[in-house]
Amino acid sequence: MSSVVRSKSIRCAVVSAAAVTLFTGACGAGGEQGGDAGPPRSGGTLKFSVASDAGCVDPQQVGSSDTLYSLRETVDSLTDQDPTTGKPVPWLAQSWEVSPDARSFTFRLRSDVTFSDGTPLNAQVVKANFDAIPKLGALAILSKGYITGYVGTEVVDEHTAKITFEQPNAQFLQATSTAALGLISTADAAKTPQQRCSDGVLGSGPFVLSKYVPNQSITINKRVGYGWGSPLWTKQGEAYLDSIEFTVIPESGVRAGSVQSGQLDVATGLGRADEAGLKASGISLLTRSHPGAVFNLGLNNSRPILRDVQVRKAIQSAVDRRQIVEAVFASGTVPATGILSHTTPGYTDLSADLALDVARSKSLLDAAGWQVGGDGIRRKDNTRLSLTVVWFNNSQNTRAALELVQQQLKVVGVELQLQELQVTQFPALIGSGDFDGLWGGDLSRADPDCLRTLYSTAQVNAYRLAPSELDGLLTAQAAEADPAKRAPLVEQAQQLVVRNAYVIPVVELETVLAAAPTVHGLTFESSSRTRLHDTWRS
Repeated sequence: MSSVVRSKSIRCAVVSAAAVTLFTGACGAGGEQGGDAGPPRSGGTLKFSVASDAGCVDPQQVGSSDTLYSLRETVDSLTDQDPTTGKPVPWLAQSWEVSPDARSFTFRLRSDVTFSDGTPLNAQVVKANFDAIPKLGALAILSKGYITGYVGTEVVDEHTAKITFEQPNAQFLQATSTAALGLISTADAAKTPQQRCSDGVLGSGPFVLSKYVPNQSITINKRVGYGWGSPLWTKQGEAYLDSIEFTVIPESGVRAGSVQSGQLDVATGLGRADEAGLKASGISLLTRSHPGAVFNLGLNNSRPILRDVQVRKAIQSAVDRRQIVEAVFASGTVPATGILSHTTPGYTDLSADLALDVARSKSLLDAAGWQVGGDGIRRKDNTRLSLTVVWFNNSQNTRAALELVQQQLKVVGVELQLQELQVTQFPALIGSGDFDGLWGGDLSRADPDCLRTLYSTAQVNAYRLAPSELDGLLTAQAAEADPAKRAPLVEQAQQLVVRNAYVIPVVELETVLAAAPTVHGLTFESSSRTRLHDTWRS
């Protein structure tokens, strides 16, 4: 790999970008790309814009889609997941066996894979990766959560690795398809979390990290000699593109305009206001719904006001999700009808619990002792019903949507004060718990186990939930290998989250990309992030 060029060190206060995406969001296929441009051609640089930088270039510690668009291309995974069927397919592992109790997973590796430093993939590398993940601690919410109860990895032979857990871990096979468990070189697995975030890591993927300028750009170059891609890709062997430049442009209007003017090839995170101009310019809009947990208003359940479930339910009934979707988000976006998006395996429709009912909201607050004051905001025992909601500045849709929620809650006598933070402030905020609400909370994953990552008190527990029966359900569903037996556990967990209003589901996010007519072969993986190996420019 080329040495990573950086404008400054970020060794201090390394951001857990995996955590940031859980609570700040990121816009999770359709549309036609460039017309008849003839056969695919190799070469060229794709110019790709995103809204934010996670402050870390280690895919095992990053969950932000804006950063994973680039880093996903630098690492391969043991398996891949078919975005249409949801089934696992071989990738770095040619085959696998799962023990009857779902505690052990044996992977037989390809023998022709190398990392970009020339070192080979073998079972020892797999062991080094999984042994290192628990040591990443809070910086690796996703990867650490996927291997909860990890016992160890046995090197059966050079190309066979057996991974074992203390308890059944049926969700693990799907997790091996994610970027969070993408494999890196043994040397990089041994580095500190801060070194990995700051300097980047070596993977075996079709692209290699070349340059990183914090808060400005990430550049990846084609891996010469690459030849072990996912069978889901159209092209085998090396990628078409020579390089891809990912530039951070916070304003969605500027991103959209830059595609229209030809300065950029692809722009992400677009809203309804950007659509007309793009379509008029002949720019394709590519969309795919995010599987996993929906975008929401997360509540700190330990705060005095929010400990009362009636207050939380009142907030839930006062939110007009359809108004928010139609005013702010891209066409095709739909209101949340549960805590999981409708494209997620195991989804339960809880739209009746999320119906707009202003009268019910007011009645619940009345019954809870909150009386309307002269300014329209409720009070109880000299306490004002005022909540501070934190949001992060990585999406203009975020501000507009949250301002609508603010207006809607004011109608029932709840005041929202909005506090904007930088994404780099997220770890300290979660550690302190000094907030009433967090705007975001979506997690893109094509498996309902995303609920355990977000709502188990044994995990990060950002929403400060008290231990309850929900914990048992989330643990049990992760361990249940029989889909028929797992389904009711997942359904009950969804019901508990929504009916206790631990968080307020708002909208099912979509990945929305604008692609110039010269861009071809851009597709989405199962988590609704881009696949760029098959992408080419005409």
